[in-house]
Amino acid sequence: MRVTMDIWMQLENAERGERRPLAAVIDAIPWNADGLITAIAQQHDSGEVLMLAWMSREALLETLATGQVCYWSRSRQALWRKGESSGHRQRLVESRLDCDGDAILLRVDQHGPACHTGRPNCFYNAIRNETVEVITAPFSH
Repeated sequence: MRVTMDIWMQLENAERGERRPLAAVIDAIPWNADGLITAIAQQHDSGEVLMLAWMSREALLETLATGQVCYWSRSRQALWRKGESSGHRQRLVESRLDCDGDAILLRVDQHGPACHTGRPNCFYNAIRNETVEVITAPFSH
């Protein structure tokens, strides 16, 4: 635990341009009890937040190695390669860890809709005036 805290304290106090070895930082990620980290996918050019999912160490390492985003499916208890069945893949442009290492931002190039409902993103339920309003339609085929 001490090494974990040291890495995050070092990064918190680091000057712009300082670097730490990726392997050490990944080892220091405070994975949750299920061995997962929260992952937020964002369209790299527009800044649109597309979805929230989970990544295991294996999913993160595969994503970094291949450039194609891979998540951990909690419902299937298996790796979930985004777009494997739909063709709506996410190509990794950049990845960023938050300040304490418990969330990762994936800046991606999304091909097709990001949401399994066929909508451009998963955040289409707007809370407005004590109602929830659906604000986007699925892409038409």
